[in-house]
Amino acid sequence: MRILIAEDEKDLNDLLKKRLENQKYTVDACRDGQEALDYLAVTEYDAIVLDIMMPKVNGLQVLQQIRRQKKSTPVLLLTAKDSIEDRVTGLDLGADDYLVKPFAFEELLARIRVMLRKTAAVETNTNVIRIANLTVDLNTHRVCRGETPIELSNKEFSILRYLCMNQGIVLSRDKIEEHIWNYDYTGASNVVDVYIRYLRRKIDDQFEPKLIHTVRGAGYVLRKNEKTAASMETDNFVHFIYDDSDGRHAGSDFFSEQQYHSGLRQAGAGRSGV
Repeated sequence: MRILIAEDEKDLNDLLKKRLENQKYTVDACRDGQEALDYLAVTEYDAIVLDIMMPKVNGLQVLQQIRRQKKSTPVLLLTAKDSIEDRVTGLDLGADDYLVKPFAFEELLARIRVMLRKTAAVETNTNVIRIANLTVDLNTHRVCRGETPIELSNKEFSILRYLCMNQGIVLSRDKIEEHIWNYDYTGASNVVDVYIRYLRRKIDDQFEPKLIHTVRGAGYVLRKNEKTAASMETDNFVHFIYDDSDGRHAGSDFFSEQQYHSGLRQAGAGRSGV
């Protein structure tokens, strides 16, 4: 897999390149938007990590050029903490995801994996996602458990789609709300919990295996089975992505099972804002 990094901060650029290469990715790195366009003119990439604030040509202009050329390469934007307008513009221009600086490298890795997984799903199976006996057609919005069709509202389908595209990754309530509802949404604070309950009634309550799991103090995850404490595990470690109190993407951590459960007992997971 080949990744392009366009980031003008030299230290961050060097660090991202080195750590992604340690993960067995092939990485090209540049420090301004014009250089990024030059790379893109001669090389095909599997994913692009694009800083918005760059000299010569900014990241949004680079993104606009990419989409004008009808390239569907997944793009992850790196943004400043207070740049909500830039994030919205970037998503409207065709960005697949974004990260707010500063961020944890493990979260960047997770988001790159999700983008690559989305691309693979589109290329190999025409937007049909299958998890256990759940089938979700992203084109027709048809949802089935086994042979049983399930009717979902537009909002329920949007949440299910988001969970499917991030299967195996714990998503905080704030992140789900931010992705599904508008930034200026002022409705009930428990709206995500309400809709997750609706979804469970329709796709889980009468079926096995259960697919939507709650990770106490962290959020929700869609996965085939629940190994320990409704957590996402990587071998003997629990991995979850969390936001800070302002709903920004603050980081991603690995804990041993013992550390995870101890943290839950002592401080309600220690991250009550997620």
